[in-house]
Amino acid sequence: MSSEPRSAAGGDDPAETPDHEPVPGRMRGQDVQTWVDQAIQQAQRRGDFDNLRGAGKPLRSLERPHDPDWWLKGLLEREQIDPVAALPGPMALRRERETFPEALADIRDERQVREVLEDFNARVVEDRLRPSFGPTLPVVVPRVDVEEMVLRWRELRARAAPPTPAPSTTPPPARPPPRTRWWRRRRRHDPGPGA
Repeated sequence: MSSEPRSAAGGDDPAETPDHEPVPGRMRGQDVQTWVDQAIQQAQRRGDFDNLRGAGKPLRSLERPHDPDWWLKGLLEREQIDPVAALPGPMALRRERETFPEALADIRDERQVREVLEDFNARVVEDRLRPSFGPTLPVVVPRVDVEEMVLRWRELRARAAPPTPAPSTTPPPARPPPRTRWWRRRRRHDPGPGA
């Protein structure tokens, strides 16, 4: 082995390599920037950036600069994901419980209202029976009192129902006499042939 120092062209250290010779298999910062700039210019010439979706529109992240969840909200909006559907089971049940009785206002039959509420309570019990993992206590969702909720539903329906008109004390207007048809009027005035 020789103890001669390696030449600058054959060394492994990029600092020893002259600027005009790129290191095989490696790119320096300036080379990468040049390559990226060339790729962008070629794409612009080909028209790869023309007619992109959202061209000429402001960036949504700039509309909400201090919102740390801007990317998540943008994803939900872009992919049209219902955030309630993405909630874990107990949280979705709590959200659903908060909507009662207003969510039941469109149901007209009391039996169906009871079925919806009993189904909700069954799902709450089923969620409680699932095993929970982790160091925190599981989220417990309270069941709804079906009778109380039905009573609130009745009150809500009564407020939403249009008021029934009070019976009128004035008599209805008298009907005009029936009109005489034209052919009957003509017979009365026409004496007929041979008269």
